[in-house]
Amino acid sequence: MDYESPLLSRRGAVAAAGPDAGVAWHYGDPTAEQRALSRGGAVVDQSHLGVVRVAGPDRLTWLHSITSQQLEDLAPRTSTELLVLSPQGHIEHAAGVVDDGEATWLITERESAPGLAGWLDRMKFTRRVEVTDATEQWAAIGEPVAADGIEGEPVTWHDAWPHVVGGGTRYGPPESEHPGAERPWRLVLVPRADLESEVAAREAAGWPLAGTWATEALRVEAWRPRYAREVDARTIPHELDWLRTSVHISKGCYRGQETVARVHNLGRPPRRLVMLHLDGSQHLLPEPGAEVRLPASDGAGKVVGTLTSMARHHELGPIGLAVLKRNVPEDVELMVSGEISGQVLEVSAAQETVVPGDGVSVDRPEAHGPLTRGLRGPGSLI
Repeated sequence: MDYESPLLSRRGAVAAAGPDAGVAWHYGDPTAEQRALSRGGAVVDQSHLGVVRVAGPDRLTWLHSITSQQLEDLAPRTSTELLVLSPQGHIEHAAGVVDDGEATWLITERESAPGLAGWLDRMKFTRRVEVTDATEQWAAIGEPVAADGIEGEPVTWHDAWPHVVGGGTRYGPPESEHPGAERPWRLVLVPRADLESEVAAREAAGWPLAGTWATEALRVEAWRPRYAREVDARTIPHELDWLRTSVHISKGCYRGQETVARVHNLGRPPRRLVMLHLDGSQHLLPEPGAEVRLPASDGAGKVVGTLTSMARHHELGPIGLAVLKRNVPEDVELMVSGEISGQVLEVSAAQETVVPGDGVSVDRPEAHGPLTRGLRGPGSLI
């Protein structure tokens, strides 16, 4: 169902498109909005996101058993993140998770909420749980705050990215060297009827209202994967360095766990995420979905990936995220090809490595040495 935020009636509001349709792209001054958000003083309408509520005494052990995250002992008001994987380990759903002591709240893309709620409902069997798509009743407000909610506050999900949460691992740099460490972010759930008044209260405290131009630019700068942008039907979490926050490597069986463990143990996921710094000399820029190619001198213009996110950053200029084939050299300059309004674009782009080409996590188990021919292992005789 189409959605339009009441805040789009604000003077100067320009509607966002794609997965952010329904809220404002900006309110007339995207550069100032982005600067305010990066300084830690802005509020963002995120009411286009989806909300799924899971109640019942079995909710945490049940969600633990069917998703990628350790949830059995999740404390009230503690935030985490989960993935729903296919049997082959491909990402089917992603959600921020927080429990308020009575129910577990899953914050996801609006288009994904009905599918996630439906899948969970089909997986209940005899478990004492109740699944509700609560998107029409609850709205999210974004804040540049690095803190979980406290008792007495609304349900709040704090994005831990790029911290490696318990049981997770990383392919990219440590948090101290990661650009995402400078991006505090949380989502506060409020009754949808109170959205305007809650935003107004934050504005009265000195926070200007910012649009998704600002949030997306800071997300891309932070290398933060998003389900609606970086994920396709083949994506596994290793390719996006998403095992940092969304996967517990050793928690036991769940759907897709075999693929997660195999790729973690053997290394080399088939694709890898990069950030692109695009040539900004052209007025138009490619849009998500554009092809990423090798330059003609290095590979006759061979297609090696896809631009998944695109943003104009107030300091870095045009930047994007792209998913490339693993074996693309990390130091080669790339070309991004697209078409806008009938005009073919060819934009050069320098890549910044997010997931290294060797595809090895920092804690991959040591490879076993070759066995002597005729022996299967200690104590085995052939």
